[in-house]
Amino acid sequence: MHTIRIPLTLAAFALLHVGATAHPEFQAWSQTNSGRFVNCAMCHAHPDGPEGVKAGQIGSLTPAEMLVLNEARAAFEPGKKIESPILNKFGNSIVEQLGRREVIALRPTPGALATKLDPAHDIDGDGLGDEREYREGTDPLDAQSGNPAALFRINFARQRFHILMIVLATACALYGLNHLLRGLHRVASRAQKSQAR
Repeated sequence: MHTIRIPLTLAAFALLHVGATAHPEFQAWSQTNSGRFVNCAMCHAHPDGPEGVKAGQIGSLTPAEMLVLNEARAAFEPGKKIESPILNKFGNSIVEQLGRREVIALRPTPGALATKLDPAHDIDGDGLGDEREYREGTDPLDAQSGNPAALFRINFARQRFHILMIVLATACALYGLNHLLRGLHRVASRAQKSQAR
């Protein structure tokens, strides 16, 4: 029984391994377009991509994970929820939004991926859409990664009420402190005058 299992596992691995490679065109386009260093971790579970034996790479997958990978690879049409063990949330989101067939069709023109993704989709919730982060070469899974000026504007707009309250509280505190110091100064001046008499 053990001797049958090993060849079957190897055969399944070989079948699933064929065509399960990364699409480096997307990473290369994002890096060239943005001028930033972009590695495979933009879409994949491992920064070196899906090939290899490290965690998040095909060679490290258990038979159960291989079945999940096979299911994800069969998601040719958009709308199917997938959780590929070799992709991260952004990579899975791309396949969910477009379907694997469209992703493969976009390989010759990787810049078109940005126009196909939903601009309102924002996995990390930083206010910069995933399609923008792909164009700008920032991490769509890290709310701290993004154009600093854009993140400042977005966070300022989100927090403007709190900022206004802090400014008002500070102004009131400074106003009150100023009057308190003036009052103490008057009391001290009166005390000095009465001692001088």
